[in-house]
Amino acid sequence: MPGLPDGPEMTGGSGLPGLPGLPLFRETVRPEWIDYNGHMSEAFYVLVFGHATDALMERTGMGPAYRESTGCSMYTVESHIRYLRDVPEGARLAVRTRVLGAAGKKARLTHEMYVTTGVAGPEAEDGPVATTELLALHVDRTAGRATPFPDAVRERLTALTEPPPSWAGRSITAP
Repeated sequence: MPGLPDGPEMTGGSGLPGLPGLPLFRETVRPEWIDYNGHMSEAFYVLVFGHATDALMERTGMGPAYRESTGCSMYTVESHIRYLRDVPEGARLAVRTRVLGAAGKKARLTHEMYVTTGVAGPEAEDGPVATTELLALHVDRTAGRATPFPDAVRERLTALTEPPPSWAGRSITAP
């Protein structure tokens, strides 16, 4: 967010070969995000994914001005995160966001986190390091309950809708 050193940014297109869609959200893994095992702590995967959701909200007209004028925002009400590989300090991250659907007051999203090479290079190394699937609700914060997306916001989200990746919709199962 603004003012953070080496902070997040959005870059045009998906930035990953063969992956169309929203601009990538980018962030660099900070020293304070590293846990006692020497890699990024699980809480910071959630933080980066949360910032990517914030970037989607900004891109689709639900940024700070919208929240201030309407009293509404989008809340994550369910998520499923897959931690696929360790991420070291200093790694450059790129998060690819997909809108899987938006109707009424609900939106379904996915984020895929990649470690990238180079400062501006979009080349992903070895596939995603983490993924998350989210169910979000459009909430009227004053009323304290979910409310339908305004037509313009819903249309922007719908225009970005893509098919789900193969891993979406899975549940956790016991061995």
